[in-house]
Amino acid sequence: MNTQRSLGRHIIAELYNCEVSRINDVSFVEKCMLTAADKAGATVINSTFHHFSPFGVSGVIVIQESHFSIHCWPEFAYASIDIFTCGDTVDPWVAYEYLLEALQASHGSTVELNRGQSNLIGHQKTNAVYVPEAARVKAGKIKHTRNIWFTQRNEHIALSLLHSGERIFSEQSPHQKIEIYQTEAFGKILVLDGKIVCAEEDEYVYHEMIAHVPVFSHPDPKNILVIGGGDGGTVRELVKHARIHSIDLIEIDKQVVDASIKHLPGLSCALDHPKVNLKIMDGVGFVTNCHAAIYDIVIVDSDEPEGPGEGLFTESFYKDIYRILKDNGILVTQSESPRYNQKIFRDVFHKYHKIFGIENVRCYLMYLPSFPSGMWSFSFSGKGTTSQQPLRSEESIAAFCGENHLKYYSFEIHNSAFVLPKFVKDIIK
Repeated sequence: MNTQRSLGRHIIAELYNCEVSRINDVSFVEKCMLTAADKAGATVINSTFHHFSPFGVSGVIVIQESHFSIHCWPEFAYASIDIFTCGDTVDPWVAYEYLLEALQASHGSTVELNRGQSNLIGHQKTNAVYVPEAARVKAGKIKHTRNIWFTQRNEHIALSLLHSGERIFSEQSPHQKIEIYQTEAFGKILVLDGKIVCAEEDEYVYHEMIAHVPVFSHPDPKNILVIGGGDGGTVRELVKHARIHSIDLIEIDKQVVDASIKHLPGLSCALDHPKVNLKIMDGVGFVTNCHAAIYDIVIVDSDEPEGPGEGLFTESFYKDIYRILKDNGILVTQSESPRYNQKIFRDVFHKYHKIFGIENVRCYLMYLPSFPSGMWSFSFSGKGTTSQQPLRSEESIAAFCGENHLKYYSFEIHNSAFVLPKFVKDIIK
């Protein structure tokens, strides 16, 4: 170790074979870094941490005596750490030894540098007087502020949300990683495999549009099938319609349902409604074995075609849905963003065109701040000559919206949602 007098000590460390679940948990990593700073004798001023979807945590702690930073690559079980301390009141090696153990690394490598060596600095022409770190702050004058971020990104776009720093729920099901965070802007968010599925403060936009558009476009909707949507938001909106007799809800992951019932009661409140028949099973298998022409409306409330939702984006699946729809039946699906997931968006519409006929397929849009890019789409496919226009009067729809306290859907929104920007039309063509 170089003991030559300097302004700061700098340890650059690399940790190998870390416990992957620990270095991909932003709350745990922040807690470890704060504990390391405390054990080393540092005074924390600010902490800012990001979790990146699907893998990776980055963070920095600003201390009165300089900073600690970390970047984690869970896919390689590797973490890179930078510890810079000024003066002699903080021992950076204490922090390093703690992190080596806390992150369960098999081994690490380090380099220590002395920064601002006195023999190299010399006497500078300045009126400033050097004050030792220990004398810079009086007790009780430092307030620690925290900034912990959840970040969802692809190779082009990212969305970051500030959250409380503690996950409300985290569980690995047989199908996916399920997490719930408390965010500052959108309340609780449900995250599946690193992707935001819904947020308390604006979920009504998504669920009102996926449910009420097809119901008001159908002359006599009695029997409804919902595939996915285990959080309960879609069926919550559907049960508001007296005309609907039964709703079959097919969800592959029981742990999503259980987590929503416990932590997201505003969404899951209708899962036990008498009209709702909840079945925990694979949606593809259910549709394959289903009798023909029994549903008036099928709604596919699924994530993008990865993980448990992969089979819900295939041509064979859509053909089976066409078969189980009645002659004037309607299929509505979540069809991704024309900006964020453009390739998936284009591909699913081409499949609908082949099965339902291009003249019977429409796209409609909504605007959802908690989803990357804000603009999101639904597909509307009619079996036969079904129109997407609302079949009830403007007055009756307005009365329904008022009685049920809807916040986004209306007669005007229903019609205007099908008016597409030219770039969206061009993608679909």
